[in-house]
Amino acid sequence: MFPSLRRALRSVLIPACLLLSAQVPSAHANVVVVLNSRDATVQLLDQASYKSLQTFPVGKEPHHLMATPDNKSLIVASSVGNELVFLDPKSGQVQRRIKDIVDPYQIGFSPDQKYFVATALRLDHVDLYTYNGRDFTLFKRIPMAKLPSHIAFDAKSTTAFITRQGSDEVSAIDLKTGAIKWTVPVGKLPAGITMTPDDKYLLVGIMGSDYVEVIDWRTAKTVKRIKAGAGTHNFRAQGDNRYTYVSNRVSNSINIIDQKTLENVGQINVPGGPDCMEITEDGKTMWVTLRWIKKVAVIDLPTRKVVKMIPVGRSPHGVFFANSSPRM
Repeated sequence: MFPSLRRALRSVLIPACLLLSAQVPSAHANVVVVLNSRDATVQLLDQASYKSLQTFPVGKEPHHLMATPDNKSLIVASSVGNELVFLDPKSGQVQRRIKDIVDPYQIGFSPDQKYFVATALRLDHVDLYTYNGRDFTLFKRIPMAKLPSHIAFDAKSTTAFITRQGSDEVSAIDLKTGAIKWTVPVGKLPAGITMTPDDKYLLVGIMGSDYVEVIDWRTAKTVKRIKAGAGTHNFRAQGDNRYTYVSNRVSNSINIIDQKTLENVGQINVPGGPDCMEITEDGKTMWVTLRWIKKVAVIDLPTRKVVKMIPVGRSPHGVFFANSSPRM
């Protein structure tokens, strides 16, 4: 190659490579993954600098996400896109896609890792899959009106619990057979659901009101209501087997629930419709998506103060980073 041509190519290729490396996050960076549901995009933020690193399209209406049991992939559920998009949990880059997963709104693995559950919010059914560590095989589709939403499991992986936003109920599904064990009425528009660390009670966020409903799942009866804030929505455990946070989208707050005493023990004020939450592995910082104002808030948990507001896309929903605290 002529020296002059070699120099000319080098002058073009080197800046192009520098530009590409600036756009693709380092695998060693602490990357925050945010789902912009209305924009149908994934946005990657740098956890240290709060800067936006990259935004790329995924299927329509990505709402929820979760790591695979081996923590080697992060699954983004594209509900209207009818697919699961697998990302590298550390860099946020796409690994693979599985299509023809019908309307995966919320997703969950059973604790024993044998089952994968997907709720179809807009199509009113729940799909049960077996899971072998990589592939998903559908074995049961369960009609469930109306608006099956969030998912929880018992510790022994016998049962999946589903909130039904449109019919104000919670249902229990036998994971081996797909049979509905029971359905109980709860408050208006039940959304997030979680199991207490002692495996005794289900906590249900009542989005159409301002409280957490406590259900003894073995007797299928409500035993308590914990006052929270208007639009009580979703949960994220502190990671200490004691406390969990619940977001209140209407009252712009997050409450702290003691899962042992079943009491509301604190509040954090957060503007903009707080929704999904993620907590750093040291338990000191929370990141929360703000559905109404296209931002993510960073909260210092010891002081319960918002320390940063980061612009993102429209209707941010799910949020994740690999260096997070445990989820119990």
